[in-house]
Amino acid sequence: MSTKCLPDETKLFLPPTWGILGTIVMNSESVAAHQWKRARTVPHLRWYICGLLFFGVVINYIDRQAFSIMAPDLQRIIGWSELDYGRIVIAFQVAYAVMMLFAGRILDRIGTRLGLGLALVWWSVAEMCHALARTPLQFGVARFFLGIGEAASYPASVKTVGEWFPARERALATGIFNGAATIGAIGAPILVPLFAAAYGWEGAFVGTGALGLVWLAAWWGFYHKPQDHPRLSEAELLLIRQGQTVPATEKVSWIGLLGRRQLWAHAAPRILTEWVYWFFLYWLPKFLAQRYGIRGTAMIPYLTTIYVLTGFGSVAGGYISSTLIRRGWSVNWARKAAMGISAIVMPFVIFASKTHSPWTAAILIGVALAAHQGWFTNISTLVLDMFPARAVGSVYGIGGCLAGIGSVLAAEKTGEILQRDPNFYFPMFVVSGCIYLAALIIVHLLVPKLEPAKM
Repeated sequence: MSTKCLPDETKLFLPPTWGILGTIVMNSESVAAHQWKRARTVPHLRWYICGLLFFGVVINYIDRQAFSIMAPDLQRIIGWSELDYGRIVIAFQVAYAVMMLFAGRILDRIGTRLGLGLALVWWSVAEMCHALARTPLQFGVARFFLGIGEAASYPASVKTVGEWFPARERALATGIFNGAATIGAIGAPILVPLFAAAYGWEGAFVGTGALGLVWLAAWWGFYHKPQDHPRLSEAELLLIRQGQTVPATEKVSWIGLLGRRQLWAHAAPRILTEWVYWFFLYWLPKFLAQRYGIRGTAMIPYLTTIYVLTGFGSVAGGYISSTLIRRGWSVNWARKAAMGISAIVMPFVIFASKTHSPWTAAILIGVALAAHQGWFTNISTLVLDMFPARAVGSVYGIGGCLAGIGSVLAAEKTGEILQRDPNFYFPMFVVSGCIYLAALIIVHLLVPKLEPAKM
């Protein structure tokens, strides 16, 4: 049946298969068709998509942290050594870093809807498979497969923001989903013990894995590309397309990307700074115990304060650059100004290694991690500013892979330093405080005008 009698804007919102509703619409008058379209559109739909990304990252971090929360009990039950535990942790980190490279590439090929959906199923099943493990090797295998699946989460989220948000809102949207890591970090120590108390340690892994499958139903039913979404208004579609680069029509090779200085403007600062977050994530409890004698449940108020500040920084970093753009600043200077604020704040963390007050140390570390997350939000958004949608996943994946390798090497060096002197955290705090300014200078030298890469 022909649809020539329908207005063009109505055709955009017709379902992909006609069925009874499609027949009614085609046989109705134009006024009725317009009323049907208005009834189906959702105002500010892009922010609902951002909300989906937010909860996806929350689940990602809950699944990631379930093992470390259960580790003390599992070590007693299974009987592994500290060396075994270290290798289990490394299994996840190596898989995550290496797969980040391929995850971005796959997402560019098959799209975010299918790509993130498949990754979610993969890591949810891998999380549940922890319940079957009985030896350190088996836990290591489960963690390895979890790392493979979870590597797609951030590249897919950044790519989705690029598809759904205009340039002036991308940093804020990235900051919101990036801030979900804080909710996961706070929620996991609450949720995982509840599952374990009710269903045993095996139930903790099955329960947290099942959360992802619930989210998958919402993602698969609600997410489409903007131009294909039946509930997106034309006005919002036009807003989304403001400032977006023209999609690449040809395949983008890794070799071609590696030759672009725009890629290194994203990857280099990640290599230099991303290890800082992992340093505090893994060594902060040990620092509090070693320096101040704070252990067990006594850490909860300190860690909660730090994580809340961290989440605030993630959103604030995106808000600052997005606000500056709305006020007329160029994208180039808005992003770099927000990153510059983070670089100026970071040196305060050095004092945290010397203070005699645990609360002063916690607040200084929390502020520093907030600055890091604001920095990371804008570094992630640079990909969207410089590359077409077709290459976003690949560029982000390359940067994530290199940053992951750098984080593993930094962790190894940190272990060597603390093996010689368990109290000597000062070098890591100094480097953490100073490296961001150097990274910002590198970004500016590589892309002084933040111009898009020529593909």
